[in-house]
Amino acid sequence: MPVSFDGKLVVAISSRALFDLSDSHAVYQRQGLDAFQEYQTAHEDDVLRPGDAFPLVTKLLAINQHEAGRGRVEVILLSRNSSDTGLRVFNSIEHHKLPITRAAFAGGLSPHRYVSAFGAHLFLSTDPEDVRQVLDAGYAAATILAGGPLDPQDGVLRIAFDGDAVLFSDESEQLFQSDGLEAFAENERLAARQPLSDGPFKPFLDALHQIQKAFPVDDCPIRTALVTARSAPAHERVVRTLRTWGVRIDESLFLGGLPKGPFLKAFGADVFFDDQQGHCESAREHVAAGHVPHGISNRRSEP
Repeated sequence: MPVSFDGKLVVAISSRALFDLSDSHAVYQRQGLDAFQEYQTAHEDDVLRPGDAFPLVTKLLAINQHEAGRGRVEVILLSRNSSDTGLRVFNSIEHHKLPITRAAFAGGLSPHRYVSAFGAHLFLSTDPEDVRQVLDAGYAAATILAGGPLDPQDGVLRIAFDGDAVLFSDESEQLFQSDGLEAFAENERLAARQPLSDGPFKPFLDALHQIQKAFPVDDCPIRTALVTARSAPAHERVVRTLRTWGVRIDESLFLGGLPKGPFLKAFGADVFFDDQQGHCESAREHVAAGHVPHGISNRRSEP
């Protein structure tokens, strides 16, 4: 019988997001590919330090240790390395006792095309261009940014999302940027019972929700939050959209433009996904952030 990922949450991650490859990357930038390959081979027994997404990955994989979550999470490595130079990465995976067994080594090319082949719900990388290409292909993706260290809490994975252009489409954000706040608020009031269209992270949220349903609400290893600049009356359309989707969001914060960082710290987010670079830079003072270069706020200027 062929292996199937049906019913699993599948997360693809680049080697530079999982581990600190700054030393070898610096060699590549200064001296080129041949020097990089020689460096990786010479240091293949040197264990790599955890990268920006390492804590998130360890919490994701820990879900498999719960009886109700056993086998529900798959993390796959996607790397620009060749299998030869990537041996250092797999040696480090083994050293850190990470149960990651599947990988695609693209031999110097972008590995983004394998996101769809694996059916991944999320791709995390430190390369913004790879992230853009995955988003353009219709999959959730984010450029991971290191955040301020959180105090150890418990084994619960806490993921926070922005709304427009992340969980939802950017249709309302487009109106806000073109016509201003008053027009946006009036539109959302009139369209309160009209669900927002899906954003790139909706399937990822769905997959998290499917795992959450296997656990009692008061004993679930995953907790989600919506952290948005929206406020009343623009909140109603969001609430009704989530109700239509039948998707669980544990906490919803409608901040009306307040800085998100302190609230993300209070939530204890392991990662926060937002489409606006400025919000991510502010958030990363407190938590790890994932920039989602999607929607009108990230459209490139025409030449």
